[in-house]
Amino acid sequence: MGEALLRLLLSEVPRARLTVLVRPKGSTTAEARVATLLQKPVFEGLEDAASRVEVLSGDLTDVPPLPPDLDAVVHCAGDVSFDPPVDEGFRTNVVGTRDLLARIRETGTDPHYVHISTAYVAGRRRGVIPEAPVDHDVDLEAELAWGLSQRRSIEHQSRSAFVLERERRKAEKTHSRAGLLTSAAATEAARKEWVKTELVRVGTERARSLGWTDCYTFTKALGERVVEAYAVDHRVSIVRPSIIESALEKPYPGWIEGFKMAEPLILAYGRGELPDMPGAADTIVDIVPVDQVVAAIVGVLAHPPEAGRPDYFHVSSGDRNPLTFGTLYQNVRAYFDAHPFVSGDRGATRLPEWRFPGSQTVERLLSTSERAFKVADYVIGHAPRSDRTRDLARKLDQQGRRLEFLRRYLGLYQEYAQAELQFSDANTLALYRSLSAADQEAFAFDTAVVDWKVYLQDIHCPAVTAPIRRLDEVRAARRRPTTTAPRGLVQKPDVAAFFDMDGTLLSSNVIETYLWLRLRELSGSERFAELARVAARVPLLVQAERRERSAFLRSVYREYDGARLADLDAIADEHLTDHVLTRLSPAAVRKVREHRAAGHRTVLITGAIRPLTRPLRPLFDHIEAAELAVDDQGVCTGYLRSSPLVGESRAAWMRQYAAEHGIDLAASYGYADSHSDLPLLEAVGRPVAVRPDVSLYRHARRNRWTIEDWASSTSHTRTLNPAGDRA
Repeated sequence: MGEALLRLLLSEVPRARLTVLVRPKGSTTAEARVATLLQKPVFEGLEDAASRVEVLSGDLTDVPPLPPDLDAVVHCAGDVSFDPPVDEGFRTNVVGTRDLLARIRETGTDPHYVHISTAYVAGRRRGVIPEAPVDHDVDLEAELAWGLSQRRSIEHQSRSAFVLERERRKAEKTHSRAGLLTSAAATEAARKEWVKTELVRVGTERARSLGWTDCYTFTKALGERVVEAYAVDHRVSIVRPSIIESALEKPYPGWIEGFKMAEPLILAYGRGELPDMPGAADTIVDIVPVDQVVAAIVGVLAHPPEAGRPDYFHVSSGDRNPLTFGTLYQNVRAYFDAHPFVSGDRGATRLPEWRFPGSQTVERLLSTSERAFKVADYVIGHAPRSDRTRDLARKLDQQGRRLEFLRRYLGLYQEYAQAELQFSDANTLALYRSLSAADQEAFAFDTAVVDWKVYLQDIHCPAVTAPIRRLDEVRAARRRPTTTAPRGLVQKPDVAAFFDMDGTLLSSNVIETYLWLRLRELSGSERFAELARVAARVPLLVQAERRERSAFLRSVYREYDGARLADLDAIADEHLTDHVLTRLSPAAVRKVREHRAAGHRTVLITGAIRPLTRPLRPLFDHIEAAELAVDDQGVCTGYLRSSPLVGESRAAWMRQYAAEHGIDLAASYGYADSHSDLPLLEAVGRPVAVRPDVSLYRHARRNRWTIEDWASSTSHTRTLNPAGDRA
């Protein structure tokens, strides 16, 4: 709205000189932001714009002194999110307004102050809403003090044993295989998210307990009380737009910056993801084009009231040109019937048929879908890893995001979908009719002229969907490769490539390798008995592996008790190479060689015992493996010489190794397949998830890590007998 207002003033009020209060953003100054803004196509043709606009750097949280010669001030900034954290809503919409008015008082003049509010400060009232102060007796100072104190209070609650124990248990259930510090980091992230969610929740509940729809409308209503106190001896106008959407005519039909209220719902419906609406078909949805809003603001600017008698203006459509949810649905559906989104090879997206069954029915449908999602998520999380499992996880994650979207937006918009409000715009219409014919053409804000069918089907929906269609075209033009590989290896001598073994380089595991070594020295009947014994232990071993990787490895390595380490080395040298080759991925070998050709140090980190890594020695500059403990006769005791490198211990070892060898971890690579390897991958700047399990796959997608699928060698077939058919 601020951008549209600036353009309208520059184009239609040629003698106006403007000062804009803009906050710096990161390293970009306020002046640079405005210079970039004025280069946008909508300002094309306004050659003198830069010379007419003065930039004032600041923010509502720290309002700078204002120029002393102001004729008018338009306050159109504020927190427009429906669900801001309660302290942020109060700080922006109440404290920010108060501080701005204090700066205006400091000028010693009486500029016409135009405060942009929202028609929905009416809250949960019903019926006709007049252009007048909102009738309520809320204690402004008490609510302000409460709202600003909530972050400290909720931060304190978030550190209680009740909250921390709950979040810690959930984090450890998910991340225990990666390590306790990984779980601790996840716990702290969950605590911070709880604080954010709770700040939103308490603000919403307090607002609804006092008769408002949400924290946004509540704090905007209290902001109006601040303005009304100022208006006792100053010239003040309060403008209340309803739901602002894309332009009807200026700067061109469909102009819009960012997503507003209706766009996410329109796009979700066009994607087939919004099954119904929790409102009545005959409920009014009060929409107004942005160019009509800013035209009304300019009209208000030109007609200041007397001090002590503030004017109120609704810029809305529901009183004289009502649009119902039913009509909105019919026009949006008609648009997508004619111009559907395309879902890959499946053709046009199937559009839901809204029946407006009521909020309770929609809530039951959503709750049922959420329960089904939790069951499916549990099953996928415990399924064996495979391409199909990862594909199902990806689709399930998409469904989960849809459900989160529905829960959030239906929760936010349900109040508006059920609001039976009719905003009177008599003052606004009278102002419009008082303008000359030329001004009515230049500053058109009579909302009765909007043809909703034309606006929705020919202007708004095309504008909303255009950037999404362009993005879809780009995605369709890209042929997604089966393997997402790094763009190119960095040619640096201080770079290392760290590789996990089982599941990454080899499609084997420690149980299978133990059986391969053990069964070679047994007869046929003894092999069967050993297979049966190990098979009986598999469920317990799987549970141990899911709980803690190091305990699982120790349990398996107890099976080597009594074996001679020299014999294990001999078997590995004589017979293990063929076994390894049947499990070794050719793509993995190529990748290791690429790193070596680039001058990188190649490092294998594995929890497997060292004899099993002997066939891989030619590929790596260093191999860090588990060392079996032996007695003075060289016989394995069933224990390790030190703790196995798993989870966070791998990352710690990597940091020490990097320090000793001058390795730049930020430029280095890591390759692993399991969620337990998360610390290994996070320790490097270029992590690669190889045939990942579901948990790692999801983490990699969220963090945009490279995902590769290194297929095993197809030159040999696997048998149920790891020792082969030797008698």
